[in-house]
Amino acid sequence: MICPVLSEPMPTGEVMTPHRFWPSSEHCQYLNVWTDHCDPAAKKPVLFWIHGGGYAAGSSIEQVSYDGFNLAKKDGLVVVSVNHRLNAFGYLDMSDFGEKYWNSVNVGMADLVEALRWVKENIACFGGDPENVTIFGQSGGGGKVTVLGQIPEAEDLFQKMIVMSGVIPAGDFDSTCSPKELVLEILKNLNIPASDAEKLEKVPVPQYIWAVNKACAALERQGKRVNWSPQPNKYYTCDPLAGDFSASSLKKPTIAGTVLAEFGPVYDLGERDALTTQEREAHVKKLCGEEGGEKTLAAYRKAFPGKNEVYAVDVDTMFLPGTLEYVKKKAREASAPVYNYLFAKVFDFDGGRPAWHCSDIPYFFHNGEIIPVCQQENGDMLDAVMSGAFVNFARTGDPNCGGLPQWDKCQEGKPVTMVFDDVCEAKVNLHDELLPLLQQYKPKFEFRPHAVEDEDGESGNAWVF
Repeated sequence: MICPVLSEPMPTGEVMTPHRFWPSSEHCQYLNVWTDHCDPAAKKPVLFWIHGGGYAAGSSIEQVSYDGFNLAKKDGLVVVSVNHRLNAFGYLDMSDFGEKYWNSVNVGMADLVEALRWVKENIACFGGDPENVTIFGQSGGGGKVTVLGQIPEAEDLFQKMIVMSGVIPAGDFDSTCSPKELVLEILKNLNIPASDAEKLEKVPVPQYIWAVNKACAALERQGKRVNWSPQPNKYYTCDPLAGDFSASSLKKPTIAGTVLAEFGPVYDLGERDALTTQEREAHVKKLCGEEGGEKTLAAYRKAFPGKNEVYAVDVDTMFLPGTLEYVKKKAREASAPVYNYLFAKVFDFDGGRPAWHCSDIPYFFHNGEIIPVCQQENGDMLDAVMSGAFVNFARTGDPNCGGLPQWDKCQEGKPVTMVFDDVCEAKVNLHDELLPLLQQYKPKFEFRPHAVEDEDGESGNAWVF
C-alpha cells in the first residue's frame, strides 16, 4: 500500500520516466527489501531509498527505475525502499489544536525515522549491515535526506547521505497561509467545530481528501498558497541552509548533485542538433537578450566545450544553486568528505533532450537495461560507472570506481564536480561563471509543486515525474 494522494494522477511523460501505480491506504508504512541472500553474517552495505514527489505525492514503486533487484543481485547490496505519509496525511500542522499535535507537521518524516529504526533492528536478517546504511533520495526524496540529517532521533540510524536534485533554498515553496486557517477551512468543509478538531482523525479518506482539496482551492482564490513540507521544531532542528548543519550530519560522507536541465526545455525547436551555429545563438539571445546571450554563450562554451549551445538556456537554475550552496557549506564545515556531480547527457529523443529531472535515476540504480530511453550510445558505460560510484560510496564512503576519472572531494574554494556524460570528467569551479549569468538573464521558471483540485475534486493532475 502507498499513501493516498490528493488528486488522482494521469500518466504523462511515460517514455522519459515510466511509472507504476498501486492501491493506496492511510496504513501505508510498508518497506520493500531486495537482497541476494539472507546470511546475517554477510554484513552487506544497505541502500535506503526515499522516493520523490515533493512532500505531496509519489511512492516507493512509483517509477519503474526504483527497482532494487539489480543493485542487490549484481552489486551485492541490500536495497530498501519505503512508503510513508504524505501531503495532508503527513504534514498537516494541527499544533494550534492541542499538545498531542505538537509534531503533526512532521509525522511524514517520523515515518521515515521509524523505517530506519526497523532497518537497524532487522536488516541483518536480510544479510545487511545495520552499521553501514546509506540514505539516498531524489527530488522530494533528496529533500527528505537533508531533513533526516537534521533530526536528532535519526542520528545513529544511517552513516552516509546521497542527495539527488533535492536541495531547494528554505522558504521557496512554503505555504503563505497559516496552519490554523487551513485546518479551520478543512473543519468547516466537514461541519466539524474547532473544539472537536480531534474528529478529523476518524474522517474516511475520500471525505478527508475532498475537504482538504476544497480548503486549498478556497485559500488559493484568496491569493494564499498551500504547500506540504516539514517544519523546524524540537523534533527537526532546521534547514541546514537556513541554520547550522547538525554535528552528526557533518560526520557523514555525502554526495549531492543535479542534472543538466531538470525541468527544461520548454520550447520546440525540432531537431536541435540540425540547427546552425547562428540559429543556436539566436535562440539563446532571444531568451537572454543580446548582451546576456553573448555572455551566457561564452560562459557555456567554456563550461561545456563542444556541447550544443542551444542547451545553454536549459541549464537548471532551480536545484543547482541550492545544491552548490549545500555542497560548499558542508565541505567547508564537515569532517567527512562531500562530493558533487552533474548528470549532463543529451538523449537522442525528442530532437535532442538534455538530462531531465529523474533521468539519472535508472543509471544510479543499475537499471538502464529496463528503461528503453536509456538504451542509447554510451548507455552501458554510464550505467556501469554511475551505479558503480553509488555502490562504492555505499561500501566505503568513496565514490571512485573503475571507468571514472579521479573524483576528488570538494574543498573550500575548490568545488569538484563529476560530470557524468558520454565522456565523464571531473571539473573544478564548473558553475562559477555560467550560473550567475543564467540567474541574471534567463527567464524565471515558474514551478507549481502540486496542483489543487477544482471544487468538484474531479480534475486530477499529471505525474510531474
